[in-house]
Amino acid sequence: MTFIKTDDYHMRREYTAQYLAEYLNGEVSGDENVKVFSVARIESAKEGTLAFLGNLKYEEYLYTTKASIVIINRKFEPASPIIGTLIRVDDAYKAIASALELFNTKSTSKKRGRSWGADIAWSAKIGHGCYIGSAAVIEKRSSVGRGVQIYPQCYIGENVSIGENTILYPGVKIYADCKIGSNCIIHANAVIGADGFGFAPLPDGSYKKIPQTGNVVIEDNCEIGANTTIDRASIGSTIIKRGVKIDNQVQIAHNCEVGENTVIAALTGISGSTKIGKNCRIDGQVGISGHLTIADNTSIGAQAGIMSSIKKEGRSLLGSPAIEAREYFKAYAVFKNSVKKR
Repeated sequence: MTFIKTDDYHMRREYTAQYLAEYLNGEVSGDENVKVFSVARIESAKEGTLAFLGNLKYEEYLYTTKASIVIINRKFEPASPIIGTLIRVDDAYKAIASALELFNTKSTSKKRGRSWGADIAWSAKIGHGCYIGSAAVIEKRSSVGRGVQIYPQCYIGENVSIGENTILYPGVKIYADCKIGSNCIIHANAVIGADGFGFAPLPDGSYKKIPQTGNVVIEDNCEIGANTTIDRASIGSTIIKRGVKIDNQVQIAHNCEVGENTVIAALTGISGSTKIGKNCRIDGQVGISGHLTIADNTSIGAQAGIMSSIKKEGRSLLGSPAIEAREYFKAYAVFKNSVKKR
């Protein structure tokens, strides 16, 4: 690894194929001394960049790319000669994620200090090495761990706790009594702890609001996308377990629980008191009804509607109402053929 100065006097990271192969536990095929200074998509990469091939839909670009180094799966055999140098790894997707960490300048640019424009209650506890941006508000009895980054215009309510090295991007709102773990990332304008959607119908057709007295607990190493809302529990806690990754514009209702290392894509809505197992994958625009249980290792395809509990682990579901993926494709083939005949 070397550092070189660019024209704008910033330091630029540069890595050889040999260094990357050792870092990624891979093998070099080609020039082990060739260097790259950035990462690019395989179809638009230029000389001096690193690309990867993880999806065979993009194989055609492997033979025309100008990338100096391309990461590929170890077992993949190219159909034609390759211009650049290859690094063969067990899993190209995992390898490129690790490689991106090397090139990510944000990881080494942690801020420190408090803006004069921040409003911090006298009883709030702020750990060493934190950054608190302009117009951020931290209410009384809240605690912020070491190295936390709180960007401008964030709001942290009373009696909130935030673990070490967590990042709150601009405009994040955390309501009173919520608990955020260590090493979490919460993106811009996410709302943690808003009232759950609880209303009791009255005889005259109006609704009486049910007080939402609980909180939200987000455990360590979670990431919450921009404009996502996680509602507080009516009683007890809405719980996001360790390692959960939630995309942008997701709604998680009161008293839900999301199991460890589950991933949820954008525009998904999960109704109240539903419990999602660990290591589940929920694609975009999925709707899940309330008071359900979703077993561990469940995969739910985009735009699926889940209306009953999933009790068997490892199922793959599609459609609305959702059914087994294999059955869905069979049904879709019949439907498609019937339309063609008209």
